[in-house]
Amino acid sequence: MASTSAPLTLPVLPLDDEVVLPGMVVPLDLNDTDVRAAVEAAQAAARGEPGKPRVLLVPRIDGAYANIGVLGTVEQVGRLADGDPGALIRGRDRVRIGAGTTGPGAALWVEGLTVEETAPDPLPGAVAELVKEYKALATNWLKKRGAWQVVDRVQQIEGVSALADNSGYSPFLTTAQKVELLETADPVERLRLATAQLREHLAEQDVAETIAKDVQEGVDKQQREFLLRRQLEAVRKELRDINGEQDGEESDDYRARVEAADLPEKVREAALKEVDKLERSSDQSPEGSWIRTWLDTVLELPWNERTEDAYDIKGARDVLDAEHFGLDDVKERITEYLAVRKRRTDRGLGVVGGRRGGAVLALVGPPGVGKTSLGESVAHAMGRKFVRVALGGVRDEAEIRGHRRTYVGALPGRIVRAVKEAGSMNPVVLLDEIDKVGSDFRGDPAAALLEVLDPAQNHTFRDHYLEVELDLSDVVFLATANVLEAIPEALLDRMELVRLDGYTEDEKVVIARDHLLPRQLDRAGLAEGEVTIDEGALRKLAGEYTREAGVRNLERAVTRVLRKVAAQHELGDRELPFTVGADDLRALVGRPHHVPESAQDPAERRTAVPGVATGLAVTGAGGDVLFVEASLADPETGAAGLTLTGQLGDVMKESAQIALSFLRSHGAELELPVADLKERGVHIHFPAGAVPKDGPSAGVTMTTALASLLSGRLVRTDVAMTGEVSLTGRVLPIGGVKQKLLAAHRAGVTTVIIPKRNEADLDDVPAEVLEKLDVHPVTDVRQVLELALAPAGVKVPVAA
Repeated sequence: MASTSAPLTLPVLPLDDEVVLPGMVVPLDLNDTDVRAAVEAAQAAARGEPGKPRVLLVPRIDGAYANIGVLGTVEQVGRLADGDPGALIRGRDRVRIGAGTTGPGAALWVEGLTVEETAPDPLPGAVAELVKEYKALATNWLKKRGAWQVVDRVQQIEGVSALADNSGYSPFLTTAQKVELLETADPVERLRLATAQLREHLAEQDVAETIAKDVQEGVDKQQREFLLRRQLEAVRKELRDINGEQDGEESDDYRARVEAADLPEKVREAALKEVDKLERSSDQSPEGSWIRTWLDTVLELPWNERTEDAYDIKGARDVLDAEHFGLDDVKERITEYLAVRKRRTDRGLGVVGGRRGGAVLALVGPPGVGKTSLGESVAHAMGRKFVRVALGGVRDEAEIRGHRRTYVGALPGRIVRAVKEAGSMNPVVLLDEIDKVGSDFRGDPAAALLEVLDPAQNHTFRDHYLEVELDLSDVVFLATANVLEAIPEALLDRMELVRLDGYTEDEKVVIARDHLLPRQLDRAGLAEGEVTIDEGALRKLAGEYTREAGVRNLERAVTRVLRKVAAQHELGDRELPFTVGADDLRALVGRPHHVPESAQDPAERRTAVPGVATGLAVTGAGGDVLFVEASLADPETGAAGLTLTGQLGDVMKESAQIALSFLRSHGAELELPVADLKERGVHIHFPAGAVPKDGPSAGVTMTTALASLLSGRLVRTDVAMTGEVSLTGRVLPIGGVKQKLLAAHRAGVTTVIIPKRNEADLDDVPAEVLEKLDVHPVTDVRQVLELALAPAGVKVPVAA
């Protein structure tokens, strides 16, 4: 609580940018005119009066006086520590300043009222806790400053007002904060304000001490590291002097290494600039390690290293034939490439327009046909280094073009790393599984490959990490893929497409005999001649135990046979040498998994009832046979319309609608009961419902199945068909003829119906397959029905 007493008349002693609180004792310099005038006026007024001279200490901030001052008594007048005249003044009470008045001397006299302060006694709990907190904070601050002698004096202060005014000694308080304390009349509120100011200062001090400690530790660490590095350099220098080595031979002398390296001119200039930066940077700078890593990468690249191509064209073809059977398209393309390279070199045309004669081939085909292993054979035939780059699952564009050097752990892209690994500028680089490249928020790696695989651009390829031109025009890129449609159109346009459509059964037998069997004999720990698999057994393994475009499962089947024989020999149940015949397979590896429809009992075949037709399709694993089943609903159910099942795509659903519309409009012409199609529901099903299916090439198959269902005539078991159908009954061309004919051959089909406009594609089909197939090119659905449907005989109930 605060109240006022009788008025006082006092000389004003102004304090410029300084505040004195009650209880404080301060020395003042009497050289200051205002101070001397106030002290002399107080002394003149006190002559003959009891007590000490009194002055009014008033803060003067920017020329303006505060509303409240402090009554001060002049305790002593004398000399200060520096010898100047001074006065020692003690603050007593707060005084609220009133009007000016007159008095002796040159000082300003004012009237004022003393502000009397009273604190509750005893102190309430909250105030007592505040007193305790302030003393604890003040003690903590004084101990940090080493002012141990003051700690006891602070602890002995009892009054709330005196304790709050004691903070006036705090040097960290600003003038405005002290004025706020002076003008706060309530002692408890003043103590609360002083406590908050002290708490805030201690928090700032803790932060400042933490920062200073961290800075000092960092400086000490840098100084220690600097000293140790200097000592290490001195030790290395002494060792070089002892061993007679020259400074220029040190591995860290990047300038000498760059100047001695065989680099292209622009690369040399860029490397020397980085060396200049390295010499200017300190050992502690992180940029130094980035530059060293970049220089090491540049110096390790084979900028002018090239292997000599093997221009023995016939020898190269022999190497390809020895390591891979079949695949004539690829072998011919590599042979053509080598022949052209040889002629260009003979005529001095190795480099034209800054570009060399590289090649970019896309090998597209089902799994297991030898795409990946073919890349290594191509490198062997050409006498070049071989590097495989796996792209399956790559989703980051930086994997192709590299990271920017500013990133932590930055690396060049996979293309640059492949060239570095090969050690030459003209390797054979196999980009494996290019159709499995994905894209997300990190970019599209397929788009980054556009420059790499463009023969018109890749002689100036720039990796984000290197940022210098790298000539890739002499590299032979072989990209492998299973699904052509998964490769972006722009990327496919830059590559020369070579299809590997799978092997015939005869080719599989030769591959198993000449390549797979010798390799698996070694892996099974069997010597040559200990186990022999005759041709009949190999043919049965290829035709009935495995049905695939490639030979991967065939190799597993051969491995299983050899393992079984080896285990039986170790158990004493089999004598070696042993020849595995076709009749021995069931005892060794069980029953066949794939039996052709033609080999089954006629009553058990899928086409043994009307409404089932055999089609041909292309999947990611090559060609395959596809069965289509059709049925009509009971007219009493009233379920009219078309129902499609088998996880079909939109294009295949549209093909079914077209087939149904054609039969409805031309049913009378084909002598079919069209009324059934209008009144009864039609259901078309494609077995293997878990496998997604799409495409237009099943149009003729669905039309044939529906015609068989309506006419009651069976579809011939030995007939398979493919082709898109139009509303007018035209059979339109489709793709994948070679894969489909190979699948028909594997499935035991003997008659195949294809569109007339696909007749040119028969040139790609192996001759031994065409000899065993009766291929009928057709232009109209009526021809398909004549060939596919069995002659009208005994009628079979329509409901299939």
